[in-house]
Amino acid sequence: MSAPRNGTDPSSAWAEVDDYLARTLLPEDETLELVLDENQAAGLPPIDVSPLQGGLLSLLVRLSGARRVLELGTLGGYSTVHLARALPPGGRVVTLEHDPRHAEVARRNIARAGFGDVVDVRVGAALDTLPVLAAEGGDPFGLVFVDADKPNNPRYLEWALRLTRPGSLVVVDNVVREGRVVDDTSSDPVVTGTRAFLTALGEDPRLEATALQTVGAKGWDGFTLALVR
Repeated sequence: MSAPRNGTDPSSAWAEVDDYLARTLLPEDETLELVLDENQAAGLPPIDVSPLQGGLLSLLVRLSGARRVLELGTLGGYSTVHLARALPPGGRVVTLEHDPRHAEVARRNIARAGFGDVVDVRVGAALDTLPVLAAEGGDPFGLVFVDADKPNNPRYLEWALRLTRPGSLVVVDNVVREGRVVDDTSSDPVVTGTRAFLTALGEDPRLEATALQTVGAKGWDGFTLALVR
């Protein structure tokens, strides 16, 4: 395949590069492809992380040595399977999903992938289930991945700090919003929530954080990565 020429739609070129990188770096994976097929058949929105982003999540779990992972926003379980695969023996993922229908699809996908006894799917608004999770106690989470409703990201960050320990990682997706994050006049709750989250992230002395813009099959967006001090 030839390189994109000048004048090519940038988003088309981004997707082409994403496809090339995925084919070059990632092995074929029938299990994950089946998860995406099942999500599509169930009518779930096509907002899963990309294969390359899923690979990054897996590497972050391995690099951090996390034994317990918390995910906010299960959807159909595609990212959840990436997280679960990277756990050491005895590890566990707790994933929170607001929509019962999405959670049902995710449970089927996760069980089919062989992680039914590793992943705990909890249904309900995250701000309702997080206090229950905290009350249960248990070891802190070594990694938190937030990919849920963006207006509540500042509150999710507060909970992430309550449920982690020094050395834990907090990863938050979709923080660029096709560049709209720089618009300080926006009244869009997604933008204002993202901006409030980023401000809180940058000002909190308990965190060391960075952000990366991304382009690819998912368009123009980005994520933050924070280390709990």
